Amino acid sequence: MGTRADFYLGRGPYAEWLGSIAWDGDPLGVPRWVTHATDPDVYRDAVINLIGQRRDAVLASEGWPWKWGDSQGTNYAYAFDEGRVWASCYGSSWWRASDPEPEHTTLVKKEAIFPDMALAKKVDPGPGRQHVYIVPKE
Repeated sequence: MGTRADFYLGRGPYAEWLGSIAWDGDPLGVPRWVTHATDPDVYRDAVINLIGQRRDAVLASEGWPWKWGDSQGTNYAYAFDEGRVWASCYGSSWWRASDPEPEHTTLVKKEAIFPDMALAKKVDPGPGRQHVYIVPKE
């Protein structure tokens, strides 16, 4: 099973979702040129570049790929806000993505707020399928 990640500009219910990846979305798997960005335009370009290099990824224009309604169901979320990139694990409190992940992030109260992605969903897992997978790009 992959370690999924969603990427945003801004935090909170009105953040702009940029895209998602299905594999290696943990802080050690996401390149430093994404997690250490210090400018929103550089971050956006880095996320688009990352997604464009991968077969397990979707841009926001392709639709929300998960069966859950927001990033509290995703392993990791990354957001550019206040001049840096932040990370959250299953909706945990945000920490600087350039810092080591705090211990026990999966056991803490879900404090991060994300946009409701119900209208952006384009997932049709088909009959009998329980897991959602991003279809590899040609």
